[in-house]
Amino acid sequence: MNKNIIILQEQQFLDIINIIQQHRSFASKAVNEAMLFTAWQVGKYVSQKLKSEEWGSKVVKQLSEFIRSRYPDIKGFSRSNIYNMIMLYDEYSSDRFISTMKTYLPHKSLQDVTTPLPDNLAKTNEQSTEPQTVQMPSGQFPNILKLTSLSNHYEILNRCHDNEERLFYILYANKHQLTHQELRRCVSNHTYTSLLGNNNNLSKGMLQTYPQSPVIFKDKLYLDFLGLPQKHSETKLKNSILEHMKQFILELGKDFLFVDQEYRLNVGASTFKADLLFFHRGLQALVAVELKKSKFHPKDLGQLEFYLEALDRDVKRSNENPSIGIILCPEADRMVVEYALSRSMSPTMIAEYKRILMPQEQMQKLLNEFCNYYLNDKNFPQS
Repeated sequence: MNKNIIILQEQQFLDIINIIQQHRSFASKAVNEAMLFTAWQVGKYVSQKLKSEEWGSKVVKQLSEFIRSRYPDIKGFSRSNIYNMIMLYDEYSSDRFISTMKTYLPHKSLQDVTTPLPDNLAKTNEQSTEPQTVQMPSGQFPNILKLTSLSNHYEILNRCHDNEERLFYILYANKHQLTHQELRRCVSNHTYTSLLGNNNNLSKGMLQTYPQSPVIFKDKLYLDFLGLPQKHSETKLKNSILEHMKQFILELGKDFLFVDQEYRLNVGASTFKADLLFFHRGLQALVAVELKKSKFHPKDLGQLEFYLEALDRDVKRSNENPSIGIILCPEADRMVVEYALSRSMSPTMIAEYKRILMPQEQMQKLLNEFCNYYLNDKNFPQS
């Protein structure tokens, strides 16, 4: 068979695969929305019964047992899950959450979808002659909740205690299509505080070549799982990372693939070794990570840029993008970092591996910047 015909046929097969994947995506989205609406309505109904004191707290357990014994095919309605549904409704229908949405996401995804109780329940309430102790508001379902899964919302609601942080993780989970386990890891390692850092740790070359890098690369990594002593060598740091590579990659972020340690770069008659080499699937680029046991020094940048040049000339494939360099150090003077990176046209950044607390006011400012970036994303659902 002619080679061109084979190539054309394969492309047509790929078109079929694309159709299948699109419809699977549509089906998955529809299932997720149905689960969210169900949880919202059940949460609303039970919340109203509890707040009106028509039901006591024991009734929730009785409800769970009733569903399990009478309707064993209906899953996901344990006592704790029903309380999660109540929290889903109470927190996301609150004026506090709606106000946060309007503050950080003006004119986008703010058209609420009314979710009344099913007709049979509504009629039951209308026919009831019992006096209503509390007049409950008719909560509406914000479109933004459809950006991630129900299990992710439970994780966010239970582990994040302010609405700014919750909003961030809803957007972040959607942006990177995080699974429940991936989101749990992000919350555990404080991605909210580490990702909304100062962009002074990114070179001009990084921002120009990869404008999305501020929401991909963290400026702080939490490596508590390595069990490093206060004083440690670069070799100890590297060996500990290699021993816990899975956790380290989860800490780096989604789409990182480990290539090798001490990756050999032959330049002229000399051989150099990059500490760690990764490949980022989303950016289609090699990522070299240089490990430092001491405070960042400008000379470290020159070494990293040399490695990037060698990678781009001798290792990078023609279909890949310019290589990225990360210096991972325990401490970095922000002014020194800014000066060092101000004229660097290589895609480089400086990251610290210790936690630095950030004032709430600054977190709000950085969240606003993150949301503005997110709003410009063509995939963001329109209202």
